[in-house]
Amino acid sequence: MASIGDFDPLNSMLFVQGFPSVPYLKKHLFLPFSFLLSPPPCLRCTVVVLYIQGVGTKEWREFGRTEVIDNTLNPDFVRKFVLDYFFEEKQNLRFDVYNVDSRSSNISKHDFLGQTFCTLGEIIGSTVSQVAAHLTSSDIATMQLCANKLDKKDFFGKSDPFLVFYRSNEDGTFTICHKTEVVKNTLNPVWQPFTIPVRALCNGDYDRTVKVDVYDWDRDGSHDFIGEFTTSYRELSRGQSQFNVYEVLNPKKKGKKKKYINSGTVSVVLSLSSCQLCHNFDLAKLRLANGNPSQPTSLHYMNPYQMNTYAMALKAVGEIIQDYDSDKLFPAYGFGAKLPPDGKISHAFPLNSDTENPNCVGIEGVLEAYFQSLRTVQLYGPTNFAPVINQVARSAADVTDGSQYFVLLMITDGVISDMVQTKEAVVNAASLPMSVIIVGVGPAEFDAMEELDGDEVRVSFRGRIAERDIVQFVPFRDYIDRSGNQVLSMARLAKDVLAEIPDQLLSYMKSRGIEPRPALETTPTPARYMRI
Repeated sequence: MASIGDFDPLNSMLFVQGFPSVPYLKKHLFLPFSFLLSPPPCLRCTVVVLYIQGVGTKEWREFGRTEVIDNTLNPDFVRKFVLDYFFEEKQNLRFDVYNVDSRSSNISKHDFLGQTFCTLGEIIGSTVSQVAAHLTSSDIATMQLCANKLDKKDFFGKSDPFLVFYRSNEDGTFTICHKTEVVKNTLNPVWQPFTIPVRALCNGDYDRTVKVDVYDWDRDGSHDFIGEFTTSYRELSRGQSQFNVYEVLNPKKKGKKKKYINSGTVSVVLSLSSCQLCHNFDLAKLRLANGNPSQPTSLHYMNPYQMNTYAMALKAVGEIIQDYDSDKLFPAYGFGAKLPPDGKISHAFPLNSDTENPNCVGIEGVLEAYFQSLRTVQLYGPTNFAPVINQVARSAADVTDGSQYFVLLMITDGVISDMVQTKEAVVNAASLPMSVIIVGVGPAEFDAMEELDGDEVRVSFRGRIAERDIVQFVPFRDYIDRSGNQVLSMARLAKDVLAEIPDQLLSYMKSRGIEPRPALETTPTPARYMRI
């Protein structure tokens, strides 16, 4: 029987292949698997368990299992899973691989060999309808945390804080999995880096809740509770960033004191893993609305605890669209700002300040460039849409053979200054392989934006009507979850704002007589890196 010690995740891969049923956009997918192990452990029986994640939640549920394959290091599973496929949703998949050593149907009774993650969009978006991914097994996470302005608990000193980490269980209980050392007499402790098996922290589920309690150490063992916060391994693994600062909250204090804010904050200083997963929406444009980003009144407010609406909209749409982009490089621009050093007003400046190469790596790279630009430019009007649309249209005009389709995402506060020119730009762009998504943020009236969305009346300019409806507009405020659940708000937004893209793409292809190209056939071979 294979053991975890025999298993080498760096040389083990899972191949997932998707076959869309006919017609091409029917929302069902068949998923067969191939699995390769190298160097070979003494493997008896292998099974793959597929989990899917609910939209707007962090919970995983088992969808199905393959058959058990005996006595082979390269099992080729026959059982197929049929999934509903929705372009406008981010459909997260998780594949867990086990070595079966008994007849028990309880999967936890068998040896866990490794797991990998992908989205259904990644499989569909692959040029060969195939994803090859390394399995991760016995990951070891190294983390370091620090705190700021913790509550004072000691009468003759400050506090002697330490952290206790808990893994959440399926029944809602928590199990302690790590305790840091005590840092004496400080309200701003920096704990030593520590290592912990990822499986001990989250049982292999990167989105499983991790609870952290903060205590003040007492010699007699009656440690004083300072507060708590919750996170997940996926969030912790992102390392030091504005998103990895957590408010330490004491429920009793919060219930008694009306002006209570928190009992301090805890930040991630370092997060490393010994075995991490390696993980053309062509242009993302951000309208930099007026207001000081350091002030809570600004729509661009850089809150250390949560994303602003601009970042939420970008992340919600971008994380889905990026699965269909081959190189994950996104030119990202801002418009409506004065640029250093001379204060020149620009309506199309690269967020990363690199005029030669405005590309950002992945949506996380776009977000980083966005936050960095807020620190360097002065937000300023007017808001002109036409230059942005025309710039993307020029790129789209160079590729009209159906090999590329351009999606322009514009995030704005709704104040548009060049409506006549924008209508002309939309009418011209309607004959090109491109779509325009406009997300309105803030409390402004969006009547002008509704006029550009041609669902009921097609946009026209001087009697010329747009060949296709290519604009989709939604106000973000209509999708904000009242309970404050940002994940659910983002999922609702993405579902609605992306719903028309497949039909818009098809309408262009059909109008030009462009037929779908046959999928490339490839034979899975062992490799050292994930292939998407």
